[in-house]
Amino acid sequence: MADNGRLVFPFTAIVDQERMKRALILNAINFRIGGVLIRGERGTAKSTAARALAALLPDIEVVADGAFGCDPAQPATWCTVCRERAAQGETLPHYTKKVPFVELPIGATEDRVVGTLDIERAIQKGERHFEPGVLAAANRGILYVDEVNLLDDHIVDVLLDAAAMGVNTVEREGISFQHPARFILVGTMNPEEGDLRPQLLDRFALCVDVQGVRDARARMAIMERNLAFEQDPAGFYEEWLPQEMVLAERIEDARCLLPDVRYTRNDMSTIAEMMAGLGVDGHRADLVILKTAVAHAAWEARTHLTDRDIMLAAELTLPHRLKRKPFDDVQTSIAELDKMVAAARDKADDVEMERDDTSMYGDAAGEDRQKKV
Repeated sequence: MADNGRLVFPFTAIVDQERMKRALILNAINFRIGGVLIRGERGTAKSTAARALAALLPDIEVVADGAFGCDPAQPATWCTVCRERAAQGETLPHYTKKVPFVELPIGATEDRVVGTLDIERAIQKGERHFEPGVLAAANRGILYVDEVNLLDDHIVDVLLDAAAMGVNTVEREGISFQHPARFILVGTMNPEEGDLRPQLLDRFALCVDVQGVRDARARMAIMERNLAFEQDPAGFYEEWLPQEMVLAERIEDARCLLPDVRYTRNDMSTIAEMMAGLGVDGHRADLVILKTAVAHAAWEARTHLTDRDIMLAAELTLPHRLKRKPFDDVQTSIAELDKMVAAARDKADDVEMERDDTSMYGDAAGEDRQKKV
């Protein structure tokens, strides 16, 4: 699919890097997860994967003459201008557009990111004029930040705040403007060039450490596919179109199923027991694992969680939050997490038996406590 008129390398043609692709797909299913930080060496398809995901996602309906990509079907998320127009009885026209992919410019200032209010115009003419920034352009799409570790900490804070809140509010001299800023934040960095502060690291929901592919056959496949794409982008895309369509449909199906996925008290207890056992600070990791596990269940077309959902969610949630690194490689990580989830599940079962409350949310006794992520 095209990005600004240019064909993008297909997502399904990316060789290996399965965890990175899984983290991106789960964020596409549920943007409330909170984005992903991809750490690793150069040339490992980080930006390629982010662009390919944006091109893969279905088109969106937006207010036609607005600058903020407001969803005409979600009035509660509209910008200040759209709300005022609707309040005056105006019918807002809309049209279909591609999901935006926005790359943060190098050296971007806070005003460039959040946008600016024209105070002089407001004082002299009594008109409120807002110049949109990067957050407005990225609404309902993907915001890609390369070398996020080299950004000013304050700019990173602004990006993470907007990603978490889903809204951008700018206030100057008593004048306020608000617009939706619901996007998938994808940050990439090379740890050899410096790290993020722990407080900022923790606010990235998921984290993936990527390396160059070591298998010789897979490396050869990477060369072959990239050369084929360079020589004939349209032909290469057509070759991979069936796989792209299958993946796009599966993501859309998972999005539709997401509100129906339920979790139990045992699921929450399993996550809490595991996080407590690992000594993870704060509670953000617990919530991220639950949201990610729910998205993974929807991805696998289920309406209930399994231990596998929790394990795979933990694998993406913990790399940047553990004080120590108990896992030396991916295989050990998966094996250890599997044991931890099983042990936490057993302990959660014991606790629930003592409470005599082992029913799933959604039954007659616990219907009022049923939750959605």
